[in-house]
Amino acid sequence: MTEPLKLALVGHTNVGKTSLLRTLTRDVGFGEVSPRASTTRHVEGARLSVDGAPQLELYDTPGLEDAIALLDYLERLDRPGERLDGPARLERFLAGSEARQRYEQEAKVLRQLLASDAGLYVIDVREPVLAKYRDELEVLSMCGRPLLPVLNFVASDNHREGEWREALARLGLHALVAFDSVAPPEDGERRLYESLALMIERARPQLERLIDDHEAQRQARRQTGQRLIAELLIDCAACRRSVAAQSQLEQQAMFELRDAIRQREQRCVEALLRLYAFRPDDAHASDLPLLDGRWGDDLFNPETLRQLGIKVGGGMAAGAATGVGVDLLVGGLTLGAAAAVGAVIGGTAQTLRNYGQRLKSKLKGQRELTVDDAVLRLLALRQQQLLAALDSRGHAAMEAITLSAPQEALWRQGRLPTALSMARAHPEWSSLNPHSRLQDAERTEQLEQLRTELAALRPATESSKK
Repeated sequence: MTEPLKLALVGHTNVGKTSLLRTLTRDVGFGEVSPRASTTRHVEGARLSVDGAPQLELYDTPGLEDAIALLDYLERLDRPGERLDGPARLERFLAGSEARQRYEQEAKVLRQLLASDAGLYVIDVREPVLAKYRDELEVLSMCGRPLLPVLNFVASDNHREGEWREALARLGLHALVAFDSVAPPEDGERRLYESLALMIERARPQLERLIDDHEAQRQARRQTGQRLIAELLIDCAACRRSVAAQSQLEQQAMFELRDAIRQREQRCVEALLRLYAFRPDDAHASDLPLLDGRWGDDLFNPETLRQLGIKVGGGMAAGAATGVGVDLLVGGLTLGAAAAVGAVIGGTAQTLRNYGQRLKSKLKGQRELTVDDAVLRLLALRQQQLLAALDSRGHAAMEAITLSAPQEALWRQGRLPTALSMARAHPEWSSLNPHSRLQDAERTEQLEQLRTELAALRPATESSKK
C-alpha cells in the first residue's frame, strides 16, 4: 500500500493556514479560525482519502513568530570552519533547550516540516512584503523539503499579489499557487496538486487520484443540488389548496399556503447547506435576496417580484397581497358553460382525473389556491444563486451568504419549463399535498428533465456573477 503524501502548512502567524486546511478538507469545524494572532498552538492533522485509501496527510502548524531572532540564533550556533547542511543545523537546534523554551513554536513547525514530504508556505497577500518573511523562508529552506508558496486571499480587493510574486522570484521561488481559502477558484485545488506533482514526481499518482476524485465529487454535488431545486419547484408547482369561496376563509388559506412554501424553501436551503458541508446558519431562505434591505425577507411581496424584473400577471392580480394565484377557471358560469363543464366531467377517465374533481369543486363554491408562476420563478432564481454561491465558497468563510438580485434572464421571461406546467395538473406530485405519490414514474421523469434544464442554466448564472 502506497504511503500518503505528507504536507506541512507553514508560515507566519495569522496568514490563513487553518483556513486553507478547512477549504482543502471541506471541514468547517477543523481547528480554530480567528483574527487574533497565534490561534493555532499545536500541530493538528487531517487526511484525504479516495475509496478508503489515504492519499494525502495535511498538518496545520503554529505560526512562525520570530524568525528574525531564530535565524540570528542559528548563525551563532555555527562553529568556526563547520559546514553543516540545513537539516543538520536544525537537528542540533532542536536538541537544545532553546527549542523547548524561547523558540518552542518555531521548533514545532520545523519538526513537522522535517517529518513531511513537502511544505505549503502560506502567505497572506494583503500584507506588505517584509524582511521577516524572507527570514522565515530562509529558516524553512534549511529543512531540505520542497516548499510551494500559496498566495492566500488573492480575491481580496487590497491584495499585493504582484509584489509577492516579484519578491518570491528574487528568492528563487518561481513555482507558486494563487489561492483564496474564502473564495477559492474553481480550478484552485487542481492547480495546487498539479504544482506539487511537478515538485514531487513520485507522488503524482496519488495527487492525480485526488484531482479526479474531487472533480467527480464536485460534479455529483452539483447534480444533487440541481435535483434538490427541481424537487422544490415541482413540490410548489403541484401544491394546491381547496377552500370555500368566502373571503375570510380564502385569506386564511392563502396565508397557510404562503407559509408552507416558505418552509419548503427553507428545507431546500438546509439540504443544500448539508450537501456542501456548511453550517446551518450560513444561509437562510428569509435572507435571499436582501435587495439592499428594501424588501427584506418577503418572498411573496409583489413589489419584490417587480424589483427582480419578474413578469407578474395572470392569477397574481387576484392574490397579489400574498403571492398566491387564485384559479377562477369557471368564475361567472352561464348555463351554457355549466353544460360544457358537465360534458367534461362526464368525459374520459383521463379528463376526469385531471380536471373533473377540480371543476366539481368550483361548481360547489370551492376555489383552488396555487402558487403563482412569478413565485416559482423567484424560487428558481434564489436557489440557483445559492447553489452557485455554495459551489464557489471556501469552508473558511465566516460571513453568512448574501446574494444580490438574480439576473438570469431565461427564468424571467417566456414560459416556465414544461415539467412545472405539467406539475400544475398533478397535485399528487407534491409532498405538500395529502395523498402524494412521489415515486410516480412520470414525476420522476419530469424531475430529471427539470434538473437537466437547471444544469443548462448554470454557465449563464456564473457569468452574471463576474
